Amino acid sequence: MDESANTSGRVGGARPHGQATKVRRDGYARLGPADLGVDAGALAEDFAELAAAYRDLPRDPYARATNRFRRYSHAVYLPWTGELSYIPGAPDEEFGTVTEYWQDEHNPEYPRVLRRLPDIPPALHGNRLLDALIHADLGHALWLEDLRRVPVYVGVHLISLGVRGRQQAAVSSPDCLHQDGGSPATFTFAHLVGRRNVEGGENVVATPESAGRQPDALAPEAVHDRFVLTEPLDGYGVHDCRVSHYVGPVRLGGDGEEGRRDILIVGVAPYTPGL
Repeated sequence: MDESANTSGRVGGARPHGQATKVRRDGYARLGPADLGVDAGALAEDFAELAAAYRDLPRDPYARATNRFRRYSHAVYLPWTGELSYIPGAPDEEFGTVTEYWQDEHNPEYPRVLRRLPDIPPALHGNRLLDALIHADLGHALWLEDLRRVPVYVGVHLISLGVRGRQQAAVSSPDCLHQDGGSPATFTFAHLVGRRNVEGGENVVATPESAGRQPDALAPEAVHDRFVLTEPLDGYGVHDCRVSHYVGPVRLGGDGEEGRRDILIVGVAPYTPGL
């Protein structure tokens, strides 16, 4: 099956590199800019615009004490044209507009809870780096036939784990190995946007049976990989049904009284027909 996606009419996109084969073979892969075919240098202004969007992320409205900040929006991708279109959010008094976020039973902290999260800024809809990353991620998923003949749902998630002071920890959700669920054709991609003065934030990829557990409680053979993202646009991708994944809490590093870890999460799944 052809592994390439339609890349016409966009800046910074490229056909998948060798790591796309690893996503297909193993269910996950580490992905850096070279693996994504993204020229970050040529898109430096767009990277700066994307990074600036993390400075005023609102606190997670469902967990304001976790030191987690976030925005989230939906988009639709048409594989046969290469078109990506953002879906308008619903009006909201506090955040302007919000988008619904649903993880069914797959997030044990919010089982079957329909969360309404503040949208990403409309100015980012035209950000060339964000567009290139989304298209690159799609290129690492569209080898799957279930994604090639239907509109594709794309979830765009800006998340920051921020800490102030030695006593704080910032925690992702859920705080355990998990799967994002929804479809056997679901993929999740993560790209580091910034990391400053924090310790921790270890990523772990393990067997699907490890979901709901802590990494240190697993037998060594259940863990596929452990790593820490440190450089801008370092990242990874997972074929959700074939692995579980996790990111650990972050705490303050040794340089000052503030620290943060900014990450872009892109979820890919087929839209399910309603008729």
